[in-house]
Amino acid sequence: MTKKVKAEIIAVGTELLLGQIANTNAQWLSQQLAQYGVNIYNHVVVGDNLRRVEETFRQAHLRSDIILVTGGLGPTEDDLTREAFQALSNLSMVEHKPSMDKIQAYFHKQDVEMTPNNRKQARVFETADVWKNSVGMAPGMMVTFEGRKWIFLPGVPREMKSLAIEHVFPTIQQMVSQHEIIKSVVLKFIGIGESKLEHELRDMIQAQTNPTIAPLAQDDGIVIRLTANGESEQQVDELLDKTKSKILNLVGHYFYGVNQATLEGEIVELLRKDSKQLATAESLTGGLFSGKLSSVPGVSDVFRGGIVSYNNEVKQNVLGVPPQVIEEYGAISKECALAMAKNAATKLNASIGIGFTGVAGPSETEGKPVGTVYIAIYDQAGHTIREKCQFQGDRNTIRRRTVQKGLELLYNHLK
Repeated sequence: MTKKVKAEIIAVGTELLLGQIANTNAQWLSQQLAQYGVNIYNHVVVGDNLRRVEETFRQAHLRSDIILVTGGLGPTEDDLTREAFQALSNLSMVEHKPSMDKIQAYFHKQDVEMTPNNRKQARVFETADVWKNSVGMAPGMMVTFEGRKWIFLPGVPREMKSLAIEHVFPTIQQMVSQHEIIKSVVLKFIGIGESKLEHELRDMIQAQTNPTIAPLAQDDGIVIRLTANGESEQQVDELLDKTKSKILNLVGHYFYGVNQATLEGEIVELLRKDSKQLATAESLTGGLFSGKLSSVPGVSDVFRGGIVSYNNEVKQNVLGVPPQVIEEYGAISKECALAMAKNAATKLNASIGIGFTGVAGPSETEGKPVGTVYIAIYDQAGHTIREKCQFQGDRNTIRRRTVQKGLELLYNHLK
């Protein structure tokens, strides 16, 4: 194999095309294979149709050095991976005795009669390197055909991952004569839109070579994926660090973390660092903000709790919002949001309180249009923040965006 190995991943299964399950296998394999210098040029999904699977295999054979196929190795009639590759290659298949013995032993142990179609799972190509499936039935295998390496793996993620770790990656490492490192780092930003971020970085993006710079919009903010390649991990890390520093010099104000970092996780760390505790008061979000925050391990050190005061009577009688605030300004107001935040902090003995009130829909409330949201932060140290937002979208989108804006405001306040 040459240094630049072209590879692609083919996922077989109609359920993937229908969106019934996500193609997480391809995502995981791509991430892992990059560490071995294997460039994934294509992800393909094809349904359980013999003609279409065969045609997909023919196209892959023309353009890739390594083709990894997941799925279609089961016992049923719609498991067609073997048959499609046989139509392409004319290679003979045989029953793999160790695999057949394992399948029979499984049914015997379960005291269940084995149906004849289960023998199909033990069928392998005569010339294949066959790999034992430690956590399932159908073995994995690798076939060399006309200079291409074909790797067949079960579609069940835990079986696929087990075979990949035990057999695929060691095999591929031996194939790649010069071990090229490909590594990515994800930079995460909040409070800046995708177009604004691209504008600020336009010169860097236009001049990019190695690393590459890819801005991406996500539900929880904007991310930039940096991808570098080199002959050593040290070289790649230096390239990534240098580019990251240049980016943060331009837009570092909006940056909050890398890779698996979450905004709620960063907030918990900042609260812990400052020895502060948080309480929440939620109306339209109905506890979503508290749920987001409490997903962070160890959050009990800094999160006192929350009050869901959806009804105005609860706002007054439980949370203690003064009746005159609601009478004069309404429940959908910055004054009410601040009273909610302050009273949550006071009642729950927290350093900081955050309050949410607004109109998620489907119709306006108190003359306020759908999407009107007020968020307030009260800090016992004497600082307050009151923010009015106008969000677009359906009810759940407005609530989700409200939570995200609350996280942004709280993070920036703590930072």
